[in-house]
Amino acid sequence: MSKRDYYEILGVAKTASDGEMKVAFRKLAMSYHPDRNPGDKEAEIKFKEINEAYQCLSDGQKRAAYDRFGHAAFSQGGAGGPGFGNEFGDFMSDIFDNFFGDGRGQPGAARGRGGQPGRERGADLRYNLEITLEEAFAGKAETIKIPTSVTCEVCAGSGAKAGSKPRTCQTCAGYGRVRAAQGFFAIERTCPNCHGRGEVIDDPCGNCGGAGRVSRERTLSINVPAGVDDGLRIRLAGEGESGLRGGPSGDLYVFLSIKPHEFFQRDGADLFCRVPISMVTAALSGEITVPVIDGSQTQVRIPAGTQTAKQFRIKGKGMPVLRARDVGDLYIQVFVETPQNLTKRQRELLQEFDQTASDENHPESAGFFSKVRDFFDGLSGSART
Repeated sequence: MSKRDYYEILGVAKTASDGEMKVAFRKLAMSYHPDRNPGDKEAEIKFKEINEAYQCLSDGQKRAAYDRFGHAAFSQGGAGGPGFGNEFGDFMSDIFDNFFGDGRGQPGAARGRGGQPGRERGADLRYNLEITLEEAFAGKAETIKIPTSVTCEVCAGSGAKAGSKPRTCQTCAGYGRVRAAQGFFAIERTCPNCHGRGEVIDDPCGNCGGAGRVSRERTLSINVPAGVDDGLRIRLAGEGESGLRGGPSGDLYVFLSIKPHEFFQRDGADLFCRVPISMVTAALSGEITVPVIDGSQTQVRIPAGTQTAKQFRIKGKGMPVLRARDVGDLYIQVFVETPQNLTKRQRELLQEFDQTASDENHPESAGFFSKVRDFFDGLSGSART
């Protein structure tokens, strides 16, 4: 099966500039990257094609050879000399890392002597913090303890024993990468001697074993602002693990969860409270005392004839809106409680009421059962005809 044209794979013309090819490669690589298409074999194949095409066309010498000889320039015995084999894929992986980072959302490791090979960024950390609804309402200052890695105090993060220091790797001259020439092409790979660090530690620090960091438990203060909601994430920059050999620290992410409340249910900035009322209060009217999230109480007037599920809005008694001056509302939803464990006299009174009650006392039930009778009457009439 013949291979597709490299220019066709990238969707660019043969006269495309390096910048145009770079933009086309980046867009296609992001679309077909395996991390974005897990388990998709077709996307994996396309991703490899895109990498192969860009690796060739982004190099001036390779592009010139391809324009003259086509794919034959890179086959066994072709103008390009021996094939690349697995080294080709390794090199393409390095190219993609240079574009999009190291796979963890961070820029790729520094390359060349101008950077700092071997200085690796520390990992990000996660901490789960559970707070009460009252604490979410008012905000709070919280002290947490997290196990993490911190810079070794003995070697100051260098990884070398006191009195010594890392030396530049002789294999790669501190570059962290080595090149192997094949014909007029060159393949670059991670240095096997220093493993990409660019430095070699001959006498490692006895406290950290050459890593430049040690495990410790840290105590941190967190400011939880008023109005936070369940699932909110707070980022503390630089408070994650210390980097290897003096690299930058990662970040700490605090994920908030709010405990279920005894009285209130939350919907955004609004709070809902379900309150039972007696049948007498619902029928004759009255006042009830309900709690407020700030610790106070408020009175709610219940009008005569109130039915179950009736809601009463108390403006401005809900949750504050995060980073805003707005405040939600409190909704009181009542339900009428049916009396239980009645005495003989109470039963007699209810029976007397029932005997004297009319449809006006129960308009909803009277209307419902009237419609039910009409419904069955209609069915009976249809059957007779």
